[in-house]
Formats: sequence, structure tokens, C-alpha cells
Amino acid sequence: MEIDGVFSGGGVKAFAFIGALQVLSEKGYIFKRVAGTSAGSIVAAFIAAGYTVQEMEKALDELDTKSLLDAPRFSKTLPFMKWLNLYIRLGLYKGKALEKWLWKKLAEKNVYTFGDLPKDSLKVVVSDLTNGRMIVLPDELHLYGKDWREFSVAKALRMSCGIPFFFEPVKIHNGNGDSIFVDGGVLSNFPLWIYDNGKKVRPILGLKLSSHASEIPPHKIENGLHLFEALFKSMMNAHDNRYISRRHEKNIIFIPVEHYSATQFDLDEDAKEQLIQIGRTKAEHFLKYWRPIH
Repeated sequence: MEIDGVFSGGGVKAFAFIGALQVLSEKGYIFKRVAGTSAGSIVAAFIAAGYTVQEMEKALDELDTKSLLDAPRFSKTLPFMKWLNLYIRLGLYKGKALEKWLWKKLAEKNVYTFGDLPKDSLKVVVSDLTNGRMIVLPDELHLYGKDWREFSVAKALRMSCGIPFFFEPVKIHNGNGDSIFVDGGVLSNFPLWIYDNGKKVRPILGLKLSSHASEIPPHKIENGLHLFEALFKSMMNAHDNRYISRRHEKNIIFIPVEHYSATQFDLDEDAKEQLIQIGRTKAEHFLKYWRPIH
């Protein structure tokens, strides 16, 4: 059966998507259009580029996630340089290693720009902090004087994965100056609304890296660090949780991975396998009761 898919953000917890995709593939579900935020945008792009779930698992399994943490030069001998980079360049890590890896993997499927993909097959959510707005790529690239057909898919994914303060934000120059982009999850971490817009042409399935909102315990705030964490998580989830109704919930696979960190780039093989198994288990249970409706 052909379906459209939407994938939430969640950093390295996205390994859980592999398990869910394994089950969906085994049951004969085929994604025609996909959308995502942050790590979810990477999974969506790989699907749009033609990766099978087996190829995707192999690519992620071979990836040394720690290699994506490209701290500034001399930071190993002069640790304060990393924090100086945060102040000057607005991020602890450059993010170039992530973009380079994405470019390489997409190139293996001959995908370089959005023009290399079927039109409207991939939507990526990013946050434009300069202008205070949520942007869907490639649809709204014209706002920055860019031709969507020529825009790098790897660059778009890097923009969507730009966790604030962790990775340096991406700057795009237009006639009015630079616009600064960070993780799409700041404004919409689970963009189910992209396809649920009155133009539904096939069943929509959402895959969300969290428990149902009613099952998530309240934030414990006892110090400034807790406050920042609660603030960021609220920014990521409040908009989407308000949007999701009971009508939407029956079309969402909730994958509870809260006990893993989105920035846990030192995941070992056991942790990866545990995440994959969580995704499998939740997808298997979900599909027992799912009745896709056009």
C-alpha cells in the first residue's frame, strides 16, 4: 500500500525509525511522499532518494556518530576554543562533517539537489531565526532568491539538524543580508500538518520519537539548566502536541525513547540495537490495529 510519511526530530534516537521501517517494509507499505524535521528529515530524505531500509540500516550502522562532532581546530589541545566558537560562531561544533556525510550518502543515489528528486516527494522543516518564521524546503526557497531545483538536499538537511548552540547555524545570503537557520524542531518537531492540509491523496502515517503526550511526565525544574532544558523541549513539542487531535493520534506510531538523549553521539552498538528493537516493537503493535483511510 502507498502512504505518505512524516518523521519527527530526535537526534541520534532516530535509530528507532529503522526498526519501525523494517516492519512497514515487511508489511508492504511504500512511501510516496515524505516530510521530516531534524533527524526525521534525514530519514525522509534517504527514503525519497531511494534507499531501502536495509541500505539505510547499513549506512547508519557504519557511521561513527562521534565523527560528526567536528569541533574547531585546536580544541583538543585548547578546550576553551570550543566554547569560544560557541560565542563567536554560535555553536560548539561546525556541522560540516554532518553535511559532508549526508552529501556523500545522497550522491550514492545520484541525488544532489531537490531537482534530482521527484517533485514534492520531500519536505524539510527549518527555523529561520532572523525573520522569526518556520520554513518548508524546498517550497519556500524563493523567499531567499534561491532556485529550489539547484539547492543542495544535504544543505537543507544540515539546516534542519542545526541543534541550537550544539551545531553552528547555517547562514543563507539574500538581497537583504544573511538569514540564520537552526533546527526545524524549534518551531515544529513533528510536521504532520504538511500533508494534512486538505490535499490528502493517500493515507498519512506519522512516526514520532516520543511517548504519547499524556504519558510524558512533567518537567522537573530545580535549577537554571533544568529551566533551559524544559524551555527547549516545550518549544519543540508544544505547537505539535496542540495540533495533534484524537483524529491524528490513530495514524501515529509513538516510539518512546525519552531515556535516550538526542545528542548522545557516543551510542554503542547495544544502544543502537535497543533503539531499533523499540521501533520494531511499537510498529508491530501499531499495525495490528491501524486502519489506513484515504
